[in-house]
Amino acid sequence: MPVGGWGPTLGEGHLDAEQAADAVRRTHTADAVPVHWGTWWPIGLRQRPELIDLPAEAFAEYIARVAPTTRVHLLRHGQSVSL
Repeated sequence: MPVGGWGPTLGEGHLDAEQAADAVRRTHTADAVPVHWGTWWPIGLRQRPELIDLPAEAFAEYIARVAPTTRVHLLRHGQSVSL
């Protein structure tokens, strides 16, 4: 589930963590893997954890509230999960 995005060319239709959690709630999914977070930040720009690092954690927190039976798998670079 895409949980973030940023930048001047970000188009409509991108979900933030809360919107993504609501989509998961509506689909009653058993598992969710947040993507589009923590993967790229341009050299020279001031670090903005709220845009790059925190969306996945926020997604997991929202899921715990709105879809507590859904398992969230927070994967770091190189990790995988079998569903």
